[in-house]
Amino acid sequence: MDITLSQCFIAVHHHDEALAFYRDVLGMEVRNDVGFEGMRWVTVGSPSQPDVDIVLEPPLADPNASAADKKAMAELLAKGLLRGVIFRTDDVDATFERISAAGGEVLQEPVDQPYGVRDCAFRDPSGNMLRFNQPRKR
Repeated sequence: MDITLSQCFIAVHHHDEALAFYRDVLGMEVRNDVGFEGMRWVTVGSPSQPDVDIVLEPPLADPNASAADKKAMAELLAKGLLRGVIFRTDDVDATFERISAAGGEVLQEPVDQPYGVRDCAFRDPSGNMLRFNQPRKR
């Protein structure tokens, strides 16, 4: 039996801002852009990983969620308290320079971590933490 990752979901408060970041800054390709019941989902992904999709979705995409729950999720997103994603790169320092030059909100400059990677961190336009790591040579 083989289990692989197919999709992950990132909550965003404004799809066009998210697209400008994920597509234009990170270089992701747009794979799908769907509207349904007053909501929008945009799927992006790395050209080098055609089988893995990142779905940019509203903070609470469940149409049965209460207004209070939707408001609470939007507030958590605005505070940056929802979990993010870790990306792997072959050059974390160049990745850092590209994202910071594009105006990315820096959370951590590149640093060698004791667990075997060199990494950095940013917030996307919705406040999600995104880490970028590069395995260190042993």
